[in-house]
Amino acid sequence: MTGERLAELLQGVAGGAITPGDALEQLRRFPVEDLAYAQVDHLRPLLQGHQEVVLCSGKSTDQVLGICRSLADTYGAFLATRATAEIGQALQQAFPRARLNPLARTVHLPPDPAPAPAGRGSVLIVTAGTSDLPVAEEAAVVATALGNPVTRLNDVGVAGIHRLMRQQEALRGAAVIIVVAGMDGALASVVGGMVAVPVIAVPTSVGYGTAFGGVSALLAMLNSCASGVTVVNIDNGFGAAAAASRINRHAR
Repeated sequence: MTGERLAELLQGVAGGAITPGDALEQLRRFPVEDLAYAQVDHLRPLLQGHQEVVLCSGKSTDQVLGICRSLADTYGAFLATRATAEIGQALQQAFPRARLNPLARTVHLPPDPAPAPAGRGSVLIVTAGTSDLPVAEEAAVVATALGNPVTRLNDVGVAGIHRLMRQQEALRGAAVIIVVAGMDGALASVVGGMVAVPVIAVPTSVGYGTAFGGVSALLAMLNSCASGVTVVNIDNGFGAAAAASRINRHAR
């Protein structure tokens, strides 16, 4: 339940256009809908500005379908992350308008009509290498679903830093930058030293043995010598996009 929809409902009851019984029926899922295996949180848009996002990991296909149906019935939209091929196919069959992104492992049913973009500018997603794209694409899909204009700058890591130097206009034109990098994670410090906007670093599990599944990149980013770089967990494109969206939305 969004704030705008709740206000419309209350005004309808106050003006006599909607009966209390009809209003109660519209609020039957509010604030929480009990599906036994999940408590679908319909209060979240009022608290956080966006509806609940479905993490598919650890859930059965039927459970994901049930949660997504609840969200689609209430908002006409949903976003599912970390979807397997089986879950993605099932969601597309149930919701033909849904957009499957196999690289990002996301399924997004956008609202129709689409709302105006939120925030003061674009979220730029920068990757060190092509191997970082799955995490970067997750961030891109989530940031888009949360109402942000998104731009991308791919494969500009420090192994060929001249590739990044050619893109200073793109870097300086963004409102928030998400830097996705594995290996030594150095790209976040470089970008953080070049711009004045918020930089959110995402370490990825890409790298050889001593990368320790992304731990080396995580520690390097946490120890960035560029001031103000914020770091999320390994491979957490979703978390980076959620943080970037809050920054972009509330910076207006």
